[in-house]
Amino acid sequence: MEKYEVEWWSAKKLKELQSERLKHLVQHITEKVPFYATLFKEKKIDVGKFSSVDDLKHLPFTTKSVIRDHYPFSLFAVPLSDVNELHASSGTTGKLTVVGYTKNDIKVWAEAMARALLCAGVKEGDIIHNAYGYGLFTGGLGIHYGALELGVPVVPASAGGTKRQLMLIQDFKSTVLACTPSYSLSMAEEAREIGVDPFKTNIRLGVFGAEPWTAKMREQIEREWGVLALDIYGLSEVIGPGVAMECAGKNGLHIWADHFLPEVVDPKTGEVLEEGQEGELVITTLTKEAMPLIRYRTGDLVSLTSDICNFCGRTMPRISKITGRIDDMLIIRGVNIFPSQIESALMSIPEVAPHYQIILTTERHLDRMEILVEVVEEVFSDEVKKLEELERKVISEIESTLGISVKIRFVEPKSIERSMGKAKRVIDQRW
Repeated sequence: MEKYEVEWWSAKKLKELQSERLKHLVQHITEKVPFYATLFKEKKIDVGKFSSVDDLKHLPFTTKSVIRDHYPFSLFAVPLSDVNELHASSGTTGKLTVVGYTKNDIKVWAEAMARALLCAGVKEGDIIHNAYGYGLFTGGLGIHYGALELGVPVVPASAGGTKRQLMLIQDFKSTVLACTPSYSLSMAEEAREIGVDPFKTNIRLGVFGAEPWTAKMREQIEREWGVLALDIYGLSEVIGPGVAMECAGKNGLHIWADHFLPEVVDPKTGEVLEEGQEGELVITTLTKEAMPLIRYRTGDLVSLTSDICNFCGRTMPRISKITGRIDDMLIIRGVNIFPSQIESALMSIPEVAPHYQIILTTERHLDRMEILVEVVEEVFSDEVKKLEELERKVISEIESTLGISVKIRFVEPKSIERSMGKAKRVIDQRW
């Protein structure tokens, strides 16, 4: 679309826009957000000297704990009367992370999501089946706003009620499926149980996000549904889904850097890393009004590139698929482990299903890890000798990936709880 031509701008022109917006942002939050005004004063930061994105590295980071500490509205840069919408994270521990949106923030969000859907290949004539949750979670409404901005019909199915979802997909002839990747596999599994062949639906494209997923899981989803499966990225603290999106080239997610200025830093030192190096994604919200954030540490591990995409020609920088999260990292006997590594190992073995759980316990003051793995129906009912051979195969694959010994327990098909949203992969029972 012509109005989104910024996605093909030169690096020089984009940097000029980013610098202009960053300068305004720093001045604005200094005036409107006491936390930042105090922080900049303590750090002896002269906001009047900021003129370019090259100065960004001199600003301090913002973390999720800062948002929780200022619960619910102390980080807002506008009066509550100017806020049109409130969202919050699920908040598994401590306070929720609350975010607000002005009328213009909603407009920016809708535009970012519309750009993401266009980047994925959504076009006139498509019908989007939206199985992300609606409510305080930003996933459902983000997809919804983007569809409205594009003028593409959207089915607000939300999460849950899988049989009903499958009926709607068939009856409405939806062409785009939007949900978490793990839920798409649960849907395919249930579809076949009730005699529905996912290949015979009209779904041609999947927009999947809200949880890290591996290349192996992508292959599995594409086999199960017969679709093009693409990754979408976002987080409520920044705006919601639509911050970045893969095109069909599957060579990284295009991040809309005219709104969300990205950096990748060393998680330990905070130093900005060179292009191509993996580290923690940091985002500055250049156009957010209600709750702008400076150098927000997302906790997501990615690498960054500014090369022009050789598939779609967009010049926007790209982030890699998320390999894990800083706070999802498990340290077992001194070894750093991400659940995505285990998933990748399991997905390479056809005899096991793409559903697993990691159980962490303490035994004699040492951390122990047991992995519950579902096996496919025909293998579970097979003879003990074959199951023992499969167990050795799974253990070998995982241990070669992780570099530590693990315990595997095979469980019946469909015995691991299915999630309608983010899959619960880790159960931590350590002291």
